[in-house]
Amino acid sequence: MKVLLLEDEPDLGAAIQRVLQREGYVVDWAQEGELAWAYVEQLQVDYSVAILDWMVPRLSGLEVCQRLRIHHYTVPILLLTARDGLSDRVQGLDAGADDYLIKPFAMAELLARLRALLRRSPQFQPQQLCPGALTLDYGTFTLRNRAGTEVQLTAKEFQTLEYLMKRPQRILSSDQLMMQLWEVGSEPSSNVVAAQIRLLRRKLALLGQEHCIETLHGLGYRFVVDHG
Repeated sequence: MKVLLLEDEPDLGAAIQRVLQREGYVVDWAQEGELAWAYVEQLQVDYSVAILDWMVPRLSGLEVCQRLRIHHYTVPILLLTARDGLSDRVQGLDAGADDYLIKPFAMAELLARLRALLRRSPQFQPQQLCPGALTLDYGTFTLRNRAGTEVQLTAKEFQTLEYLMKRPQRILSSDQLMMQLWEVGSEPSSNVVAAQIRLLRRKLALLGQEHCIETLHGLGYRFVVDHG
């Protein structure tokens, strides 16, 4: 899952990013509102949730929230702020935020609020993803077949396979996968997607499912559901 994070405090932003990455999220972190909005408009990725600090330079988190709703983005929004007055909370929620977290806060509460937002979201993540003969387990980052054989996935392998499995039969280009599964500014090598696909195929082969990911030369990759 990919998160849009808008936070201008470097230490806090870096801490939130680290915590979210440990939980398996891919985080695009912006320190200015205009940059966060540019990510939304230009990257064309599917954000699972947006965490927006109210008071940031150039375009406030509240204004980013309002723009998202005006442009009909349905991504769940968590607003971060030190403003704890009743009128502030009402203003934030009326602007389109789904939840409101007062600074300072514990990271455990931030994660709990994100989980609650995602449960209410139309793109809610189940505990397991089960297309055809495979089961991808969110709790353990494992993949198993119907015979019960199981393989452990790295965080990036899990993120890549999840993205493919949730879009069966769709051709996804290397650029699409790179934009969705790596953070802005991470500058992965040009063959990083192909390398991840190779690693995934090796693990799928252990489950007898190595042909589930197809390569369409010049186009991209496609996950094919095997019901066998």
